[in-house]
Amino acid sequence: MKKDNDFIPALKFQWLTKYFDFFLNYTMPEKRLKLELIKQAKLSEAKYVLDFGCGTGTLAMMIKSLHKQVRIFGVDVDKKILEIAQKKLDVADLDINLSLYDGLTLPYESKSFDKVLSSLVFHHLNREKKINALKEIYRVLKDDGELYILDFGKAPNILVRILFMFWQIFDGFSNTNDNILGLIPNIAIEAGFSKATETKKTMTFFGPLSYYTVKKLN
Repeated sequence: MKKDNDFIPALKFQWLTKYFDFFLNYTMPEKRLKLELIKQAKLSEAKYVLDFGCGTGTLAMMIKSLHKQVRIFGVDVDKKILEIAQKKLDVADLDINLSLYDGLTLPYESKSFDKVLSSLVFHHLNREKKINALKEIYRVLKDDGELYILDFGKAPNILVRILFMFWQIFDGFSNTNDNILGLIPNIAIEAGFSKATETKKTMTFFGPLSYYTVKKLN
């Protein structure tokens, strides 16, 4: 199958990837944000969890440290960032399975996961790729599975909308517009999910972040 290698690296430029953890650590309350995402996912009874767009593995490692019973899998389209994640896992001695995603088809069987979590990934994808990714997540989720997303959300006012344009200049308008217009729930429904709800919003230096709970079935 033809691979879709046209992706935006975590910090837009590949040469900046090695600084990603440093950047997030000093510009966002990363662990607090991801702890809230994990809390919302309610993983106490989950057995198989996928971190979609796992990046350097921080979220997956946090899940594993809090829920040792979970078999956690991480997938990303960026080979170099997966190499960074694997080094972190080796140092921490954590059993997390990392896989490379070709941008089209997730490398897992249908109905494999109880939950899928995704942090700061979807704003990197244009509308077509958002829909394709969501359809693939729908496919690999069990029938009662749920997707939990943390990403840029709808601007609450015109001032925030204008300020977020500075981030869009860096990260791209075509892929971030859906986020700042609050369209992630609509796109999830279009991709086949039965319900998608914004559960919480928080402001950061770079713009509004929203938490979404997306259900495969009611």
